[in-house]
Amino acid sequence: MAETVSFDNTTIAFSDKSNLGLRQSYWMFKLMSNHGLVSFSQKAALLAINLGLPIHWIIKATIFKQFCGGESIEGCESTVKKLSKYNIGAILDYSVEGNNTDEAFDEALKEKLNSIRNAKSNKDVPFSVIKVTGIARFELLAKVSAKDELTTEEQNEFNKGLERLDQFCKLGFTFDVRVFIDAEESWIQDAIDGMALQMMERYNKEKPIVYNTLQMYRHDRLAYLKKSLEFCRERNLKLGIKIVRGAYMEQEKERAEQNGYDSPIQTSKENTDKDYDEAIEYCIKNIADIGLCAATHNEQSCYKLISLISENGLDKSNPDIYFGQLYGMSDQITFNLAYSGYNVAKYLPYGPIKKVLPYLIRRAQENTSIAGQMSRELSLIMAEKKRRAQ
Repeated sequence: MAETVSFDNTTIAFSDKSNLGLRQSYWMFKLMSNHGLVSFSQKAALLAINLGLPIHWIIKATIFKQFCGGESIEGCESTVKKLSKYNIGAILDYSVEGNNTDEAFDEALKEKLNSIRNAKSNKDVPFSVIKVTGIARFELLAKVSAKDELTTEEQNEFNKGLERLDQFCKLGFTFDVRVFIDAEESWIQDAIDGMALQMMERYNKEKPIVYNTLQMYRHDRLAYLKKSLEFCRERNLKLGIKIVRGAYMEQEKERAEQNGYDSPIQTSKENTDKDYDEAIEYCIKNIADIGLCAATHNEQSCYKLISLISENGLDKSNPDIYFGQLYGMSDQITFNLAYSGYNVAKYLPYGPIKKVLPYLIRRAQENTSIAGQMSRELSLIMAEKKRRAQ
């Protein structure tokens, strides 16, 4: 029998929040449930930042505080320590987006390498993470994914991006810090998948160090998971896999329609849920050869994994099985899992406010579009406010 974990337990879910902090979260999610207000706020914030208006303090005190750990690795220390008191790990994610020059790519790599060095000396930071478009040009990755012939200059540029990724993964291997390679849009993902497998060949010979990420709202990812394990077993490697539902659905549908090809997206949410749960079940059945991070805000998938751990006689603190959620969201999952002894970590974005703003806007857009996400967050906060008032 799996240990009973209740994601309705708000006492545990909000144990780190003061009454003031609870009220602030309530108003943040209340505002984010208003699609029109979110849309207006995004445009106003970008305009104000571009005009140099002094609104950093507003952003820092609201959406930045809710979803980010700080403006630097050092600035995240207090948040990391706070989470660690509840046995929750932190995954520091330098969330600067939209860079497109060698100088910017090298600067992003430098920050990513620093995050690994920080994790080496901090048991509360179990993973580091990298986004390939942070160290290589999007259009080039698209060309590689399409298997178009590269010019000599483009090949050299791609090799430079691969070298940056290798520096990141090699340092993770050297310091025994596991590293996630994030998933991105489908039309650049083939290039990323290929790069990830190259890194696994180099660094996953004894244990899963390098993790690729699979977005299960794509109908081909369950098959790709099985293909990846075959690849690793043929070479006596360990497969590292982070399973997510996905974050680029609207762009995927729009591009498929505009370019006249079949969308890679599942035909229904039910099919996404089904493939997600089948993927974690496949990983657990093959856990001797796999490192798994189930990154999800879906409570049913978390209950599914809890049951699978129990049914397969696995230790819930097995280092190759992690749950993951974004900082500032789904605390009912994270805190209750950690309280019950499961491995769980929060993705903790950080970076200068102006540079992190595109990430925050995307996060607000995603949250607003997820049916039921805001109402669930709000209902739990309201239940805890009511409990404390009694």
